[in-house]
Amino acid sequence: MSEKTFGEWLSGLDLDFWGTARHKVTPAQFFERWQSGEDVVLLDIRSHEEAQYMALPFALHIPIDELPQRRGEIPRDKLVATFCSAGVRASIAYAYLQLQGLENVRIFAGGYPDLMEELKASKVRKLLKETP
Repeated sequence: MSEKTFGEWLSGLDLDFWGTARHKVTPAQFFERWQSGEDVVLLDIRSHEEAQYMALPFALHIPIDELPQRRGEIPRDKLVATFCSAGVRASIAYAYLQLQGLENVRIFAGGYPDLMEELKASKVRKLLKETP
């Protein structure tokens, strides 16, 4: 898909869009897809400092301020879930990537709290045992 203007993009954000939550993926949904072997990538857009403090080795780390220069590193053939600590930067990155023509992008909902819930030992153990 080609790049859109901001106005064109905004015109698609109607009640149907918001009501169906097409713009986000929950951590449970993301890891379920990952576990089943679907092509998904967690795009960690936190700063280098944040990523050093709490690394997510399974994620693609591109700080939001580097996104324009590094957007070619983002796979177009996978579901891309944008992640940050609270969701604000993830939402901005989502909008930017949509405007750049990436259709299969979602906001990773819930930030740190929901991610940590999915990374509890019992859930990680289950993921590792059942991942193809």
